[in-house]
Amino acid sequence: MLITFGALFLSVAMLQLSSGGVGPLDALTGLANGFTRSEVGFLGSAHFFGFFIGCWWAPRLMGNVGHSRAYATFTAMGAIGLAAHVTVTDPMFWAVFRIASGVCVAGCYTVIEAWLQARVTNETRGRAMGSYRIVDIGASFVAQFMIGALADMETYIAYNALTILCCAAIFPLTLTRAQQPATPTAPRLRPSLAWRASPLAVAGVLVAAQSSAAFRMVGPIYGQEVGLAASQIGYFLAAFVAGGALAQYPVGWLADKFDRRWVLIWLSVAAIVACLVTVASAGMGTGAVMLASAFFGLTTFPVYSVATAHAHDFATDDERVELSAALMFFYAVGAIAAPYVSSKLMAGFGAGALFSFISAGHLLLVVFGLLRMRVRNAPATRTRYIYAPRTSFIVGRLMGRSRNRDQNE
Repeated sequence: MLITFGALFLSVAMLQLSSGGVGPLDALTGLANGFTRSEVGFLGSAHFFGFFIGCWWAPRLMGNVGHSRAYATFTAMGAIGLAAHVTVTDPMFWAVFRIASGVCVAGCYTVIEAWLQARVTNETRGRAMGSYRIVDIGASFVAQFMIGALADMETYIAYNALTILCCAAIFPLTLTRAQQPATPTAPRLRPSLAWRASPLAVAGVLVAAQSSAAFRMVGPIYGQEVGLAASQIGYFLAAFVAGGALAQYPVGWLADKFDRRWVLIWLSVAAIVACLVTVASAGMGTGAVMLASAFFGLTTFPVYSVATAHAHDFATDDERVELSAALMFFYAVGAIAAPYVSSKLMAGFGAGALFSFISAGHLLLVVFGLLRMRVRNAPATRTRYIYAPRTSFIVGRLMGRSRNRDQNE
């Protein structure tokens, strides 16, 4: 299995190392060059706009030119977007560059996951998916630690380093001798399918996007406002990722054992508490800020997976791929809006407004969850809870069979 999937996993790792550092680096470099908070938030929104374009375009490009050429195209777009940062210092130009980076991330993940789906078998699916998640989260975690080193470099060296990693991601997949698999059909994008399955799941996905996208893209601004050095911003974001990774198993156990609506509600209650703790920790030293970030990740990171699991409880096996794509659509919509809105609020009301904005979203999710529990009962049988990556519209093909094992509530 390691030989079969090694090239795919290495490409994932290189892609995460490259893409995981550009958002915080843009925020720190942009602020140092006089960008406003709103302009930095707009860069984050531009990234997720490109991500949405890449999710939609990638299956179609694969159908036209094949997996390897499509992957090379998307990697080239990402490298151009990164390298172009050093040619001009203007937020509007950088927003265009970030769109290219977003297209690259979504497109490359789509190709990798389509290739992985074609290669897994019933015997290797569990180990392959476990390894894929470990590589994805592990590389994202390591990428956060790179931020401090990049922030201490000259701007052109920092962006060139990320460009080199992006270019390196092209080698494992394009040089593999394995035959390219058949191109999968692009899933129909039907957002109404997700709403029909579970309005609460849609709300949960939107709030998950609000929390994650706002924190990842605007969190560096907050970190600087509360006194963190540029070299410490990476640790601040890494603590968030670590908290989210640690939460997956216990939250999954709870989501399989209890009513998932209550799990979502109590996660949001805990997220509100985490927001309050994070703001309160600002004057308590660096250690307290880092612990608060981990607590925030612990409570907010699993919301997406619990929400998607709840939606799949009301879907048939034939609907799972399109339902996953519909939920990803809503996540992309929330992620596009969150960085810009939160940065505007921070510009008007101070750094703490970031967590006020996130708390408001979770409070609405609590209220909506309680209202939805009065509309219908929990399903008699439920799908298996799994960690759901937010990577592409076709990720549902990888997760579909993993969800098909029903279990009692």
